[in-house]
Amino acid sequence: MSQSTPATTSSLSAIPNFYYFCFAAYEPFLTTIGFLGALADPKAAHDAQAPWPVDNPPPTIFPLATHVTILQLAHVCALLGIVNLFVLTAARQHLGSHPALQEKIVFSLLTPLLVGDFAHLYVTLWALGDQKWDFANWSPMLWTTVILGFSLMIPRMAWHLGIGRYVDRRDGNFRKAPLASEK
Repeated sequence: MSQSTPATTSSLSAIPNFYYFCFAAYEPFLTTIGFLGALADPKAAHDAQAPWPVDNPPPTIFPLATHVTILQLAHVCALLGIVNLFVLTAARQHLGSHPALQEKIVFSLLTPLLVGDFAHLYVTLWALGDQKWDFANWSPMLWTTVILGFSLMIPRMAWHLGIGRYVDRRDGNFRKAPLASEK
């Protein structure tokens, strides 16, 4: 007499493969590449951030303060990507049998990053001023920044909505009900 039993709690995860790939592989890759690009040519990274008017090209002299700021910003972005890798890997490895706790840890990581996604988009558009809706004149780097930002924001929103992952409020009640064989 074979009874089919639901998957055990340990097989459920708040960090399924798709989300793990997005936030522990794809995001650290993007942020590290961005840092390396800024490190290789900080002036080009600076000049590519926004469109330059035809009659006012980027300055030829790159101020030291701007150089330092560009590298610091790129470093912080890379650091956030690496933090994702380490926190999500640790949560997956050490909290795999505790999906509710795993969910709380990941929530604590992804929530400020989601707020940051929205803030980054808002600040970028705000900083562009009157040119924010002049899409035809956006630089390739600006397009890349916005598109890649959405490529991380949308999966973060999906994670928060509980799409394709363990959610304790939704899935935990099912697991807490005793199995027929336990009665």
